[in-house]
Amino acid sequence: MDNFEGLIEFVAVAEGQGFSSAAKRLGCSVSHVSRQVSRLEQRLGSALLARTTRQISLTKAGLTYYQQCKDLINGLEQANEQVSSQQFQVSGTLRVSGAGPFAEQFVAPVLMSFAEQHPNLTIEMDFNTRMVNFVDDGFDFAIRYGELNDSNLVARKLANRPMMAVASPDYLKQHGTPKHPAHLKNHHCIISNNDHWLFNNAGTAESIKVSGRWRSNNAHAVVMAAERGLGIAYMPKSSFKAAVEQGRLVPVLESYWGKGANSWIVYQNKRFLPLRARLAIDYLVQHFADWAE
Repeated sequence: MDNFEGLIEFVAVAEGQGFSSAAKRLGCSVSHVSRQVSRLEQRLGSALLARTTRQISLTKAGLTYYQQCKDLINGLEQANEQVSSQQFQVSGTLRVSGAGPFAEQFVAPVLMSFAEQHPNLTIEMDFNTRMVNFVDDGFDFAIRYGELNDSNLVARKLANRPMMAVASPDYLKQHGTPKHPAHLKNHHCIISNNDHWLFNNAGTAESIKVSGRWRSNNAHAVVMAAERGLGIAYMPKSSFKAAVEQGRLVPVLESYWGKGANSWIVYQNKRFLPLRARLAIDYLVQHFADWAE
């Protein structure tokens, strides 16, 4: 069994591209990781890692060895999880990254219900809008909206998010109600993610360049600005649900609203996921299967 010492540390270094990230992932010291990997290289009689002052990379032998070792370790971890799942014991800490009102208002309560069903589980939910590094930051999965460009991540569709354009009654009384997306060029628009709004014009996508006096990447701030009459806002329907129901905002251009984008569950592209993450992802997907804005 001594021949297997250092395998877990080596795989963690290879996946995290560094000793610090591997130590953080494994919950041990950097010196321990370095020592275990060095001993593994000595036993094998071959250098697995090319070390420089700036980065760590796999040698040719290290790449081949990693590809075989990761499957071995994933299989062992999977076996451990299957034993745990048979006993229905979900434990440990589930770390989730989510940004925006959809994650706050709709995803978080579902995860709270999931936590209630598993009393030995701790859930940490971070609402920072930055892009996360799953290895360095230790997240199990993230909730993201829109187009996904990272091919190294696995994405599961959570919900479709059709769009809605709104304005306050006072704004419309003062500036008039637009009848066509092209009319937005004569209006103040509240800009969130970008200043090109995509509408559906008789089945054809039409992009309209807009401008205005308020811009924010925070959906709550956009809603507040619209309620205070600073202009017309255009975001997923759920962002305006309460304000529209209470009459603080009025829908406009309804026949031109775009289909919007999707919210996704994204996680690191690897064969093994902890049981708690797999069950939580399945729970979310099932909950939102028939969800509508």
